[in-house]
Amino acid sequence: MVQITKDTWREVDLNVDSLWIIDERDKSGKHANVYHGNFIPQIPNQLIRRYTKEGDTVLELFSGGGTTLFECEILKRNYIGFDINKEIIKYVKEKMGDSKEIKYSICECDVTDEVSFNKEASSVCREFAVEKVDFIIAHPPYLDIVKFTQDKRDLSQISNLQLFIEKFVQAMNNGLAFLAKGKYFAIVAGDVYKKSEVVPLAFNIMNAIKQNFDVKMKGIIIKNIEGNKGKLGTQDIWKYRALMSDYFLFKHEYIFVFKQM
Repeated sequence: MVQITKDTWREVDLNVDSLWIIDERDKSGKHANVYHGNFIPQIPNQLIRRYTKEGDTVLELFSGGGTTLFECEILKRNYIGFDINKEIIKYVKEKMGDSKEIKYSICECDVTDEVSFNKEASSVCREFAVEKVDFIIAHPPYLDIVKFTQDKRDLSQISNLQLFIEKFVQAMNNGLAFLAKGKYFAIVAGDVYKKSEVVPLAFNIMNAIKQNFDVKMKGIIIKNIEGNKGKLGTQDIWKYRALMSDYFLFKHEYIFVFKQM
């Protein structure tokens, strides 16, 4: 974790509030909002700086467009990522180019498959000369709202909430087997709107973690970002539609932080 003393704590720019209001996503460096479902770089930046130190290893279960990897490169943390989408893995590797700043690996893998996951994760850990990782971050699909691939093993192909939670718990069980005792992990999740009602996916995920693993919950953070790509320049029409109906506009996501015991 970040080193804090009574003499330096005022200089640390970490947000310890449970509400993160962010004006717009960080577009610096290698960051580009080209992949639907990318979360904003400020999230992994805050979490990685809070719960790891330089040279530590971060594992990500759904690596997506590379947001966490790019932050790891900036912050000098090694990185192990997993995704089932071979096209986005290719994109991220091309984006990284011949970077030698950190050790990193992105594995094409179904993270719910224990045998495949263990094989890939064990191989990379041996390559990195580590027994366990220091932090895990997971930003899963929000059911089938966006289908990232046509692969039936992809969690974004699942519309049934109970089945989705079961598969996600499998993925977390595989990942947490590689997290060192006493270390932290974070899950970024949102809710969905189906059949004219809110499905509280995030709280179902949170409850499943508490029910299935020996962990302590350290934080429930609500994140709001104004520059939502899907609503830029259309705030008035979305407000009109909400007022004419009975729902509220989704602008939030949850960040759940846990400590593995």
